[in-house]
Formats: sequence, C-alpha cells, structure tokens
Amino acid sequence: MKTFIPETYKTVLNTYDTQTAIGVLKRTFEDKLSKNLNLKRVTAPLFVTPESGLNDDLNGFERAVSFDILETKTLGVVVHSLAKWKRMALHRYGFKVGEGIYTDMNAIRRDEEMDNLHSIYVDQWDWEKIIDVKDRNFDYLKGTVQAIVDAIVDTSEYLKSLYPTLTRTIERKVKFITSQELEDKYPDKTSKERENLIAKEYKTVFIMQIGGVLKSGKPHDGRAPDYDDWELNGDLLFYNETMDMAIEISSMGIRVSPDSLDKQLKISNHDERRNYEFHRLLLGGKLPYTIGGGIGQSRLSLLLLEKAHVGEVQVSIWDEQTIAECQRKKVNLL
Repeated sequence: MKTFIPETYKTVLNTYDTQTAIGVLKRTFEDKLSKNLNLKRVTAPLFVTPESGLNDDLNGFERAVSFDILETKTLGVVVHSLAKWKRMALHRYGFKVGEGIYTDMNAIRRDEEMDNLHSIYVDQWDWEKIIDVKDRNFDYLKGTVQAIVDAIVDTSEYLKSLYPTLTRTIERKVKFITSQELEDKYPDKTSKERENLIAKEYKTVFIMQIGGVLKSGKPHDGRAPDYDDWELNGDLLFYNETMDMAIEISSMGIRVSPDSLDKQLKISNHDERRNYEFHRLLLGGKLPYTIGGGIGQSRLSLLLLEKAHVGEVQVSIWDEQTIAECQRKKVNLL
C-alpha cells in the first residue's frame, strides 16, 4: 500500500501543537513505561560492528547502512534495532532478575517501503528486562503486554486532558490470539488483512507466536531466529480509526533460550551465526533470560495524536507519490 489520505481527513492539531504534544507524549510515556516494567534509561549505540552479530537482520533481506571508519580501518553498520545489544548490555552492566533497561533507538532501514506507516527512519523505545527461567511462559508475556497497554492508555488520557480536540479512546482490554488461531479464523485472507479485521473487531490485539510456519505453509510474518522465541513472542496492534486499519505499535517477546536459539538457527539455516560472540555466549548459557521489545515512537505519536501519515510526526525523506498525495490533501509533512 502506498500513501493514501482519506478525503475527509483533517488534522486536529496544528503543526506547533503537534510538535509540543509529541514532546509531552514521549516524556509521559517513558515515565509510565519505566515505572510499569521497572526499567532504567541507558545510552545505546547508533552503529555496531558487523562481526559482533549484534545487529538485527529483521526479515533477513534488508541491507544495513555501512561505512568505513578511518581510525580503526574497520566497518560500522547502522543498527536496524537493538534486540540483541540490549541483552548483552544487561549482562555486562550486572542487572538482576526483575530489573531492565530502555533507550531511544534511532535506525535507518534503507529498504523499507514508504506508506502511511513506514519510513526509512525508525525511532522507537527499545527495552529489555531480566526474568527468571520460570517466567518463560504465556502468563508472564501477557502480563507484560498489559502493562505496556496500560502505559499507552494512561498517556492517551493525559494528552486528551491537555488537548480537548483529541477524542480517540484507546481500548485497555487486550485480545490475545495466536497467529494460527488468526489464520484459522480468516483462512482466505492475507496476514495484513487478518490483522486489519481482528483489530477492527477488538481494537487492541496481541498476536502471539510469530516466526514459525503455520498450517498454510507460511509464517504470519518473518522474524529473525536469534532474539525472540517464536513460541513466546508477538505483535501489539491497535485499530487506527483515521485510516480504518491496524497499526502495529510493538513487536516483542520472551527471548530465545539456548535450546530455542539452537532450534531456530537450524530451522532458518543460519548456523553460521553460532560463531558470533553474542550467539556463543547465549548458547553457552552465559546471558540472562530476558523479555524485551521495541515500541514505535512515531507510530505511537501518529495513533494518539490522530494523524494519517507518519510524516506528520517525524522528519524523513519521501517518494514523489507521498509528497504529491500529502500536498493534494493539505497534509503537512515535517
């Protein structure tokens, strides 16, 4: 889907109020998220070395932005996300069970499609928390998802108290459903069509178990094999009334154990990663058990500020179709 702005769309906040509201939203949500999940803010890298194995390869085909470093005569690659770096950081910083971190993550995804929700610039809150091995289960995952949703809903209510023109109500109750249950419910639909239908029905949805192959022979969506446990992960979706579609705010999950990493590397034919430092430590039982994810900053701003295009809440580079469509509908791209 390319950029499409509904004929009836009109922003409820002008550019100045939008910029101010984004700042309020980010500060408020960070405070609520860190309190709900017991997270401490840390500084994170913009780039890592290729041989560290710390970069997220997303669906496996995206090209990282790379550059040569004059002083070291080595390469650096701009991160796609910090999924693996965070777990390594918890290990190195000496955090304990029940403690976690969050950080601002800024990335360049040069191969990302451009539409209402996607940009080559990605900004999100990346977070990670140490858990006990006994907490690697659905109940713990669901409880964490609910804590994140509570932070989002509370932030939304605070914003509406400051900006009365904002009227959207975010559903606090989460509908939990596995990707296989969702395929069974809508067997003749694509993954994105299923997401739109379930989000429209329940408003707030967490689709679990993403990455493995379904009965149809295809996964619901692609997942790298070396951070989420495909049996204990998921995507958090909200219904976006402005665009009449689902919007994914967070991809998260309980992270791979040594056993599940071994299994998923074999399934995905990525045994060569066993040689990376991160993978060696994890397979050797040296890294803590964790849960973590990313929460899109621009996407959350789009949702809570009732915008139609991510370019209304972030600065990026856009294709000609996007620019023309937004100009035609008088939508201001930052």
